Amino acid sequence: MSFSGNVKEELSNQWNSARHCQIAELAALLGLCASIVINSRDEYSVKVHTENKAVARKVFTLIKKTFNIETDISIRRNIQTQSVSYSVVVKHHNDALRILQAVKLIDEQKDGFEEIRIVNPIAIQQTCCRRAFIRGAFLAAGSMSDPKKAYHFEIVCAAETMAEQIQDIICSFSMDAKIVQRKKSYVVYLKEGSQIVDMLNIMQAHVSLMELENVRILKEMRNTVNRKVNCETANLNKTVSAAVKQMEDITYLRDTIGLEKLSEGLEEVALARLSHPDASLKELGALLSPPVGKSGVNHRLRKLGDLAEKVRQEQGGLL
Repeated sequence: MSFSGNVKEELSNQWNSARHCQIAELAALLGLCASIVINSRDEYSVKVHTENKAVARKVFTLIKKTFNIETDISIRRNIQTQSVSYSVVVKHHNDALRILQAVKLIDEQKDGFEEIRIVNPIAIQQTCCRRAFIRGAFLAAGSMSDPKKAYHFEIVCAAETMAEQIQDIICSFSMDAKIVQRKKSYVVYLKEGSQIVDMLNIMQAHVSLMELENVRILKEMRNTVNRKVNCETANLNKTVSAAVKQMEDITYLRDTIGLEKLSEGLEEVALARLSHPDASLKELGALLSPPVGKSGVNHRLRKLGDLAEKVRQEQGGLL
């Protein structure tokens, strides 16, 4: 099962004892994946269609425990694609009407046919209810990327107004949710790993949260090691390049004016570098008598480089 599937499986088993939270979660589920139909006799029925077994189980359980209403469940298998879809149906008018009135969706159903609705703010006034609502919205239309590959959390809405409502609810928890249009849908999304961790906590998916945190820690450790290795490699390349240039300058001075013409300090450093081309400045300093610090060795090597450049210019002028 995918990481997203694991999160939904965990959330489907999460249960709020407060009835107002149960109603808020069901409001999100019905608002995002339910069809509300009114027949010719003005009788209501509700049908929730999903391809996720955990979602179907959660809808069935919420309706049963919150309203003590029995629902019909049907399972359809597609032989060609090997996919399975689930439908949870409330057929009786009085039952459907009671549920729709409780979740505050009934007034939004004007022409009675498969319309995505905004949930009445009355149903999500309390913080606990907003948590339950987000959980229901994710179960109904959400997904998450595998954190080993990328950080991405999204909820897909058919209507822009519903996306804006979900965005506002998520942002009420100090999140920075964004909306992007994808074909005919509107997607509310988060891309920051830390915010996705907070979102799992808000939805009370604590097992998935720990799994995501473990992945984040491992990735951060790897990134830290890679940065350190890259930094050390860059420093090593810089040191090697400097040593090669120093060798070129000293060899040039030896072959033109002779190292014996140099001052005692410069000659000593030049000979030490020629004898130890791979030595660091600290190591070169330790070879001198008396020993010289890194800054002193670097100063002498710079003087040798300047002198070599001066001789080159003079030699070029004589040609």
